[in-house]
Amino acid sequence: MLIHAIDQKLQAEDLNLEDFRELVIRLLNYGLLVRDESQVEQILYDRYLRIQELVEEYLELMGVRVFHDPRFAYLRLYPPASRTPGMEDAEQQAYSGSLRSRFSQHETALLLALRLQYDQALREGKVDAAGFVNEPVESIGIALKNNLGRSLPDKLTERKRLFHRMRQLRLIRFRSEDDLENPEAWLQIHPMIVHFVSEEALDAMEAVLSPPEETEAP
Repeated sequence: MLIHAIDQKLQAEDLNLEDFRELVIRLLNYGLLVRDESQVEQILYDRYLRIQELVEEYLELMGVRVFHDPRFAYLRLYPPASRTPGMEDAEQQAYSGSLRSRFSQHETALLLALRLQYDQALREGKVDAAGFVNEPVESIGIALKNNLGRSLPDKLTERKRLFHRMRQLRLIRFRSEDDLENPEAWLQIHPMIVHFVSEEALDAMEAVLSPPEETEAP
């Protein structure tokens, strides 16, 4: 019986079914785990390392795969039929509350801008020891304008909602909501942006965001 087999493997690590359920449910609900995000996530991440093979085999039964980056101590789930790592469809993949949801045009554009800014900082050696890139909010807006011909939402509530979405995905960090009102305030881009938005996703998102070519009338 599956539960019995799982329980035996857990006992070998001095864990029980409740420990296993807590970890798996957290992963399925949030779709990711970042060790330095909180004490809770640190405990769960360390637990995952102890029973990594068991967790991955269990999730694989549902077609869910795990991408684990041990260098930056995070892991992310990928739903059935998706490519790992990265996003197969730039408009349709996200991991917040469920394994698959849709990105808005604003979210898609910001994801692309964050990846481009991270790549630029990487080339210039402006990545800190933890792999983060520090950028002022204003620079993100400029990157959107220069690279995509787009702007951050004019309404502050919409702008905050957009950055909160990125933080929910653990792709950025900022100290407080008030920072989003100040263009000179700094935020951090998490190194997982490189795997979340792959090279293929860059191409896909550029295609999504590019206006259709005009055709000459016959």
